[in-house]
Formats: sequence, C-alpha cells, structure tokens
Amino acid sequence: MDDNFKDYFTDPHETAQADQPHVETPEEREAREIKESTIERRHNTVRWVLILLIVALVLFLCWWCRQRFFVPSSQSVEKGWIMKVENKGAIFKTFEAQMVTEGYVQDTVIAYHSDFNFTIDNDSLATEAVKWQGDGRRVTVYYDEYKASLPWRGESRYLVRRIELDSLRPSTMPRTVK
Repeated sequence: MDDNFKDYFTDPHETAQADQPHVETPEEREAREIKESTIERRHNTVRWVLILLIVALVLFLCWWCRQRFFVPSSQSVEKGWIMKVENKGAIFKTFEAQMVTEGYVQDTVIAYHSDFNFTIDNDSLATEAVKWQGDGRRVTVYYDEYKASLPWRGESRYLVRRIELDSLRPSTMPRTVK
C-alpha cells in the first residue's frame, strides 16, 4: 500500500518527537541501570510442586505410623486362665503372659482351648497376673489390640489395660483336651 495518505490516527506532535533523540534524565538512568543489573527470578513451579509432594509424603508417613503403632485397632476382652508370666526383653523389659482361653463350639459339648499371648507393661498388673498364674482361678483380661508391636511395648500386639478375677464362673480349670 502507498504510504502517501494522511494518517488520521497519529498525533502530529508524535512525529515531531520521534525525529528528536530522547535525553535521559538522571532518575531514568538510575532506574535503567538498576533494572539491567537486577537478575529477575522466575517462580519455579517444579520446585514448589516437589516441595509440596515431599511435605505430603512426610505427613502421610506420620499419619500411617500413628495409625499403625499408636492407635489401638480394637479393644477386647478375653476370659481364661493365666498359665505363664515372664519378664522378657534385652533392652526394654516387659512382662509377656500366656493365657488359656475357651472357645465354645456350638455342635459339641467339648470346650476347645487356645493359647492367648499378651503383653503387660504395668508392674502392678504384672504382680496380679503372677499372683493368679497357674492357681486355677479364671480371670478376665481387658486389652487393646494394635496393628504392630513396638520394642518398648513388648513382643505381642495385645497390650493389657486391666485384669480382673471372674467371679461368675467356677474357679476350677477344666482339663485340656488333646
């Protein structure tokens, strides 16, 4: 296209200023030098995403460890006869106990027995368990079940909260069926 036509969108003063060289003021010069000497940093999104993923992973591992080792998965009760109480452990001493429990089968009159191993971390409960060990008295054991054991909590996943004598049943231990 020809450029001989009059341009109605330009200001006549603009063309006159475009022909003259621009003289830089000291403030403009200082601002230009600062801008040229400053390194502009971009926001590194990959770095932030990695940091967030690592934080999320650490939080998930903390939650998983808490759920697995420190929150009981169930609280239960067992009734039976305490057969053995031992003070075990090389570094962390805990009382490990074994109890014979009853599980009744509905079709027969035979009482089937099973062993129940649990940990006692309270010394006063352990002395009670030792007192009732092998004397034929039936006890009720209230315990918390964890998903995994810890060295200072004993070998078993079952941690006893309370032990009581069972007064509703006769205190004689039945014969073991083999």
